[in-house]
Amino acid sequence: MQTQNAIGESAADQKTGEYLPVIQENATTLNDLVDISCRRYRHLPAIGMALEESLSYKSFHERILAIAAHLRRLGVKQGDRVALLGENSHHWGTVYLAVVRLGASTVPIFPDLPEADVHHILGEMRCDVIFLTQRQIEKIYDLKQQLKHVVTFDDYRDNTGLITLTTFSDFLAEAMAEFGEAARNETLEFPKVHTEDLAAILYTSGTSGFSKAVMLSHANLCANAYSAGGVMRIEPGWVFLSVLPISHTYEFTVGFLLPILKGCRTVYAGKTPTPAILQKICETEQPHVMLVVPLIIEKIFKKRVAPAVEKSAMLSFFCRFSVSRKVIYRKIGAKLYAFFGGRLQVMGIGGAALNPEVETFLRDAGFPFIIGYGLTEAAPLLAGGPHGDATIRPGSTGKPVPNVEIRIADPHPETGVGEVLARGRNVMQGYLNDPEATRDTFTEDGWLKTGDLGLIDGAGNLHIKGRSKSVIVLSNGENVYPEAIEHKINAYPFVVESLVVENRGLLEAWVYPDYEFIDAKTAGQNRTQRHRYIADLLEEMRTGLNEQLSNSSRLARVLERREPFVKTATHKIKRYLYSADNIQV
Repeated sequence: MQTQNAIGESAADQKTGEYLPVIQENATTLNDLVDISCRRYRHLPAIGMALEESLSYKSFHERILAIAAHLRRLGVKQGDRVALLGENSHHWGTVYLAVVRLGASTVPIFPDLPEADVHHILGEMRCDVIFLTQRQIEKIYDLKQQLKHVVTFDDYRDNTGLITLTTFSDFLAEAMAEFGEAARNETLEFPKVHTEDLAAILYTSGTSGFSKAVMLSHANLCANAYSAGGVMRIEPGWVFLSVLPISHTYEFTVGFLLPILKGCRTVYAGKTPTPAILQKICETEQPHVMLVVPLIIEKIFKKRVAPAVEKSAMLSFFCRFSVSRKVIYRKIGAKLYAFFGGRLQVMGIGGAALNPEVETFLRDAGFPFIIGYGLTEAAPLLAGGPHGDATIRPGSTGKPVPNVEIRIADPHPETGVGEVLARGRNVMQGYLNDPEATRDTFTEDGWLKTGDLGLIDGAGNLHIKGRSKSVIVLSNGENVYPEAIEHKINAYPFVVESLVVENRGLLEAWVYPDYEFIDAKTAGQNRTQRHRYIADLLEEMRTGLNEQLSNSSRLARVLERREPFVKTATHKIKRYLYSADNIQV
């Protein structure tokens, strides 16, 4: 298949690559990691856009070195910062690795951030070089005095005269014309980069407070890539299909560094793919590995799996029983497996908690998946798998990944729940220019406070119960984990998302409905009838939920919210923005 081929690779190169020695040591800088892999797998395809030819590891390496030399020619030096603001592409990762080659730091910016946040980050980081896409241009017009070099990943040319741009194609052509031969011969020399040197500064988009600038070193990212490699078996030549923002550490470490480490081919879907486009990509690329956030797989379950069962009285009946439910889910799971190309070895699910009902379906269907847990401050993976471990219990995130330690601080004597603490080479250096926040995030003996509550079961699996700042303590002293209630609410077919809050000692749920579902059920009705239908649905749901909850955890009200909640890069609701006092319908 043409898309499996690597460009820029001669027969002589391939033959030479077959006899290169296999180096076993773990790299401690991104530069060493890339050098080792690009020599070991030089004849294999490395990276590219979906449905297009990919660069070979050899050509990928040459581009990294040439771009690094060109950036140095433009004035980027050790200790500088270069911003990356754009949707996924193979150019994004190439530039990232070129920047750190110089001993400079990258500043990956989530592309959905509003203009004010982008201005704040670029101003605080004092970046004067930025790579971005057309969708992001308007966010930087007011910063033209600060920015010396602006390069467009997607070759966008601005005709407004408001800013001077260079297309990536022109930038790359200049780099290859001047430094291409030296890159091919690996005669370019760069500053010595050390393991503890800063590789990236990432702004968190946490659910419980304002963003902080996380400092991740070369050692942090390399350690976590190797840890991720110990969670599942991965073979050279496998295809990773990337659909999540590479600016987030989850996709960057597990979906970019890990495949490079293992000699795999990474392909980018480009813009957020529709189901039809995703199906076409999967049919052609037949990925072995995909990373998704729970929202993606939960949407598939609610839009395709649940309706197929509910429309059939017979299927609904037999799904009440464990044995027959597994048979039915296996057949549905086979169709889902075929949708993703029929070659999927593992789907990594992380970034937020997975709905228990969806996890039950995936398990019963025999679908190849693994749940992971982590946070940006840990580069990011802390727990997950290992894939195929029969002792992983439903509702857990699996075991701590290799070379990461996890313990529970001050566990409750009855429940075993306490704050999750972590330690390992992957844990951040701290928050930039914020020693107080850094100090508060670590224990006196150096363990990272995750801010999550959880427990470790007898088999060593980590169970996350929710954010410590999200826990609602009722007047009777009982702790309520709102995320657990929200999972139950979100399982209803007419619910897109929900938030449980406390209001004067009582629990309320705010629900953003699936208005496409509502429209289909209320076709031909007037506005008043439609609102009554929604109100009845919510009250019926409240009654049903309260039968499943303890007396003190029952919902006093369920109210309709008419717009989506503000969310983080991994689609978690920013809870700190909402309270019973200021949340709006």
